Amino acid sequence: MMKKFFTIMFIMASFLCYAQIPDGYYDSAEGLQGEDLKAALHQIIKNHTDYPYTSSSTDTWDILKESDRDPDNSDNVILIYTGWSVEGGLPGEEYDNGNGWSREHVWAKSHGFPDEWQDAYRDAHHLRPCDISVNSSRGTKDFDDGGELHREATDCRSTSTTWEPRDAVKGDVARMMFYMATRYEGDASGDPDLELVDYTGTSTGTPLFGKLSTLIQWNEEDPVDEFERNRNDVVYSYQNNRNPFVDHPEFVNAVYDPQNTTNVPDVDINEKIRIYPNPANQVLHVEAQKHFTVEIYSTVGELMLTTTQKQIDVSHLESGVYFIVIKNKDGQTVKSEKILKN
Repeated sequence: MMKKFFTIMFIMASFLCYAQIPDGYYDSAEGLQGEDLKAALHQIIKNHTDYPYTSSSTDTWDILKESDRDPDNSDNVILIYTGWSVEGGLPGEEYDNGNGWSREHVWAKSHGFPDEWQDAYRDAHHLRPCDISVNSSRGTKDFDDGGELHREATDCRSTSTTWEPRDAVKGDVARMMFYMATRYEGDASGDPDLELVDYTGTSTGTPLFGKLSTLIQWNEEDPVDEFERNRNDVVYSYQNNRNPFVDHPEFVNAVYDPQNTTNVPDVDINEKIRIYPNPANQVLHVEAQKHFTVEIYSTVGELMLTTTQKQIDVSHLESGVYFIVIKNKDGQTVKSEKILKN
């Protein structure tokens, strides 16, 4: 009985010992909406304290063992997609033999930050403990509703291109994705310019992820709970930046108002865009009925060129695979496609 009492007291203390929202933390964002609010939030949360992905000193393993601790068992962590409580232990020593747990990049690292030295790769705000085989099943899929039930994560569904997490963490997933799209705007060395788009089937190698309208809905359906608030406090205690969408979930609609069509891309334009030839040699043609901007990325997410021209000189690009991204007049991505340069 006494042991149980001290365990409960330890768990309660873990929820209370981390700082709440600091006074004045969001003052510069007060009264703003849309892109102005997003820009202000970016300024608040950028330049966080970075920790190694794996190290003999404090690393992301250590942060996750604290941020995702099971409130009912301080030795365990909660796995994001299954909800299982498993031993925190030393997961790195168990990874190779298929036991333990792995670190899930909720914003898949192949979508904009494939290298471990990049801050986004190691940002604990979107890293979560996950069963190893379930992590593999989710892979790099976009987030959306629908599909077949997963055989292990039995409250999750998937298709060939999408992953639907269990209801209890849909809001968590959404708010992590909104954090990533706000924190990483490509304005610092090594930082990708991450963007949420309102379609699925996004390509690896591009800094894009879907599906925006579904994530907005999940934020509404699954409100912030005490576990998520505590997690935000723990990560803040290490990184010195917070997830604004956990502290203020209303920021989601303030930035991405679903009633404001300028904030959600018109996906019907996909049917009116033609990109040819593919493979390309000297010139790439883009046909569209509306104003657009073209961005071409390498397979590691490096922006190679930006143009509004319909005939694009690609002769200077080396032979290989690239990703072409089409944005509308509001800067929203409406189409992405893999191209081959001969």
